[in-house]
Amino acid sequence: MMRLIAIPLVAMLAASVACSSVSQTQAAQSSTTPAAGQAHLTTVGDIPLPGDTSRWDYQSLDPQSHRLFIAHLGAGEVVVFDTQQHSVLGTVPGVAGVHGVLAVPELRRVYASATDAQQITVIDTDSLNVVATVPATGYPDGLAYAPEVGRVYVSDEKDGNEAVIDAQSNAAQAPIALGGEAGNSQYDPISQHVFVAVQTRNQVAEIDPTSTQVVQRFDTPGCDQPHGLLVDSEQTRAFAACQGNNKLIVMDMPSMTVSSTFDVGRSPDVLALDAARRLVYVAAENGPLAVFRSDGTGVQRVAFESVGPNAHSVAVDPDSHHIFLPIANQNGHPVLREVAVDVP
Repeated sequence: MMRLIAIPLVAMLAASVACSSVSQTQAAQSSTTPAAGQAHLTTVGDIPLPGDTSRWDYQSLDPQSHRLFIAHLGAGEVVVFDTQQHSVLGTVPGVAGVHGVLAVPELRRVYASATDAQQITVIDTDSLNVVATVPATGYPDGLAYAPEVGRVYVSDEKDGNEAVIDAQSNAAQAPIALGGEAGNSQYDPISQHVFVAVQTRNQVAEIDPTSTQVVQRFDTPGCDQPHGLLVDSEQTRAFAACQGNNKLIVMDMPSMTVSSTFDVGRSPDVLALDAARRLVYVAAENGPLAVFRSDGTGVQRVAFESVGPNAHSVAVDPDSHHIFLPIANQNGHPVLREVAVDVP
């Protein structure tokens, strides 16, 4: 059952976020990393979030309803935020240990991985009520949706499988063996395949949803423990964030060969894409956000600035082009930080 919470928007902040210094070392076969400061990040507001100062995790935006769904892992809740009204609409409780969230606008559903309960929670985006729970063994984490087959794919960070859920019946199907702990999952509309970061094998696995089989495996040289994953279909690139050595690798699709490597923050986690502005964001556990331009000329880093403590999750509003980062503890309270990105 939905719990409504009325929380006013705080005053907008004008101070710019201080830059963090990073190593500008270059290696053979790696892309040159330009100096930080080509783009500038400005905090435009901190919106209070409900709950305690425990850990927050993935976010997913439904652009049709302008609702941002945020996993409050420590509280076992999904918080729903209106990006136009700049206010919290409510919370969906009872999602134990929630890590991943995925909004699927065409289904009017949100799927959330209730990791502690070993299940996937299915939420109606209109009523914010839970309409189904689906068993998922191991450690369910990141999610992807393949519309052609109507299935949700859930990475398992423990048992080395990819869980599969039929979105029509909300029934679990036979899992797909990955052979290692999985990080995030991403759907590519060009190939109509699902890609999964298999962190303990230093690989990205490619799944054909039609056959529900792993059809190819790609090594990630220069990347230790790929966890975060992002597919930029328009530019035919994939980005993998490497938690073991604090790198971001760029993989050219469909060959998935590594074309460039960049330094990012310590223990990079969530990635986000602003497709209209051709910007890729890489959030990290220690706070600095790396911003990359991904266009026809290639990939280059255009900013590297601190955005707040433990700001390891990032989401993009395609209308305002602002980014949102949940901050677990800002002066004793959780906030959702809204940041504007100025790119020359």
